[in-house]
Amino acid sequence: MAKSKKRQPTNQLKKGRIYITATFNNTLITVTDDLGNTVLWGSTGKSGFKGSRKSTPFAATTAITETIEAAKQLGLKDAAIFIKGPGPGRDAALRVLRNAGIKITQIADITPIPHNGTRPRKQRRG
Repeated sequence: MAKSKKRQPTNQLKKGRIYITATFNNTLITVTDDLGNTVLWGSTGKSGFKGSRKSTPFAATTAITETIEAAKQLGLKDAAIFIKGPGPGRDAALRVLRNAGIKITQIADITPIPHNGTRPRKQRRG
């Protein structure tokens, strides 16, 4: 049986999108190309943090730094940033991305906001 070799990425990633999901327990980073195909991903758990330390801004900073460095190795120059969620990694993520040396073309907040909310409880009798 022939051994399969790991494929090296043939095309360089010039422009891309960076999606950051900051929850209360974790921070997830996904780097995609312009079409939305995932190229890289990272999280605070993947960076080695466990338990309550995953939900800190320092853990988010470390995870984003590692993911951005890997993206720069693939040739990422320009990026649009999409941030989602209320977690503590939001502000830390923006600070790291501004100093990362990648040209930021767009910053968008895509946090879902309910239009009408859930159905209210029934009226109290009495």
